[in-house]
This record gives sequence, C-alpha cells and structure tokens, in this order.
Amino acid sequence: MSNKVTIAVLFCLLPLSLMAEEELVKFGNFESWITRSIKESIFVGGKTQTLYEVGPKGAWDGPRAYTNQGGSPWATSNIYAKVAGVVKTNVSVYPDKHRDGQCAKLYTHIVSCKAVGIVNISVLASGSIFLGSIQEPITGSKDPMSKLNVGIPFTKRPKAVKFDYKYYSPGTERIRETGFSRRQTLGGKDMAQVLCLLQKRWEDAEGNIHALRVGTMYKAFSQNTPEWKEGQTFAIHYGDISRESFFRDKMKLMSDANGFCARNSKGQNVRIKEEGWAKPDETPTHIILKFDSSNDGPYVGTIGNTLWVDNVKLVY
Repeated sequence: MSNKVTIAVLFCLLPLSLMAEEELVKFGNFESWITRSIKESIFVGGKTQTLYEVGPKGAWDGPRAYTNQGGSPWATSNIYAKVAGVVKTNVSVYPDKHRDGQCAKLYTHIVSCKAVGIVNISVLASGSIFLGSIQEPITGSKDPMSKLNVGIPFTKRPKAVKFDYKYYSPGTERIRETGFSRRQTLGGKDMAQVLCLLQKRWEDAEGNIHALRVGTMYKAFSQNTPEWKEGQTFAIHYGDISRESFFRDKMKLMSDANGFCARNSKGQNVRIKEEGWAKPDETPTHIILKFDSSNDGPYVGTIGNTLWVDNVKLVY
C-alpha cells in the first residue's frame, strides 16, 4: 500500500509540462516546403524569384494564384502580385536551419516595384506566417489585410501554444513606408509577435462574419536572443480578460479598423466583427494563429527585424 501511495504522490508532483498532451500543428515543424519559381516582368528587371510556402515538398511554378496544398493550414506573406499588368513578388519568409532540420525565418524588408511610366512604389513588408490563406494575385498595396483569409475551423480548447524561437532586431529606427507617400520615421521600438485567438463565429444572411472571443494569447518579443529558446509555452486565457493585469492593447476585441478578414460562404473576404467576449467554458469554431517579424501592422517596422520559429504545437 505504501508503494502505491508513494507513486501517487510522485505523480501529483510531476511538472504540468510533463503531464500535458501536445499536438503539432500540421507542417508546424517546417521540415518541408513548396517552392514557387516566378519570373517577374521585364519592366521591373525580369528576374526569376523563388517563393516558399509551408506544405508538402513540391513546386508551384509560374505566375499563378497559389492555393494551400496537401492539407497545409499555413499561409505566408510571400506573394505573387500583378499591378497594372506588371508581375512582381515579395519574399519575406524563408526556410532556414535549426538543429538538424529546418525552421521558418520571418524577415522585415523593403520591396520596390519600379517601372518607368507604369508604377513606382516601395513598401515595407514584414514576414508573417499564419493559419489561413491569401487571395492572389495581389493587385495593389491598399488595405493588404483584406487579401488575407485568417483563421481555420477548430473546435478544441488548448491550454497553451508551444514553439521554439529566436529573435533579432538591429535596433534601428521604425519606419512607415506604404507606397503612397514618403517614408516616415517613427518613434518606439519594433518587436516580433505571436497572436493566437479562439473565436466562435457565425455568418448572417448578408454574408457578414460575426464572432465572440473565446480564448486569447499574445506575446511580443523585444529582446534579442542569440541562442534559440526551445519549447517555450505561452498560456491561452479564456473568457473576458479585459480587466486582468496581463491584458495588453493587442489583446483587445477586433474592430473594423484593426480586424482580420475571413472568407464567407459567398467566397468573399469580409471583416470579422468581434461582438464581445465569450463565456470561459465556450467551445470555439475557429483558431487564429499568426507569427510576425514586426508588430505594428502593414508597412510599419524596422528593416532587418527577424523572427525564427519552429515546432509549433498546441498544449492540452
């Protein structure tokens, strides 16, 4: 009997992390990538660029709209654009090395599209990976969030998000460069970020998508980490957290001004309207999980900011 009691006591003293069940997000170990070989228009140099998508190893070549392959839930900020008939690409997410395998590298940089008499714009692009998809080709730099279908169906209730990461920032100035005006220098510090939202969504007769916020996790990375941080776990908080000490602006309910878009049953991308906080025991219908090399939205960041991510899991 004493042996049984001892075993029971030892089991109760085990760290929660050892008892927890973990689920790797599909393709979240970033060991396989789809390459896209796209020749840009002669007006902008005519170079052939290689874009990378998270999914089963393969190729998706040519200037054609990409759709998620092999059941991959991931989209990236690597895009094929066709502006005024000019084919242009952006590459801000790459495969990179981690341990004996690969990871995702997210990078903030300037993308220029210059063709005499046709188009002349430069924009700041941050590296992003997220659960969802993108509508290609991109035809302009206005309202980039409207091109994203953010979130996938999901009905579980994980306790946390777990992943490996490394972060680097050159510490130089933050800028805003939209392609519509001159570059602006901003105050403040750029940071990488990860956001996980659980939502209960529904669609009305007009095709508008509404949601209640079921669960929330947000983490910003401000300190350089020369070495990888392995197996870092960040808790998902359920219900109304607006009065909690850890609450931050980035955890607020989404509005039309700061909200993501999702595809409705009519095939249209529309803003997700978060109507309020769900009860703590509510079951979600969708999950949003998004990693970014810069944290202040489209066209704002520090050139050179870099976030490496690997082994993305949900903890139960």
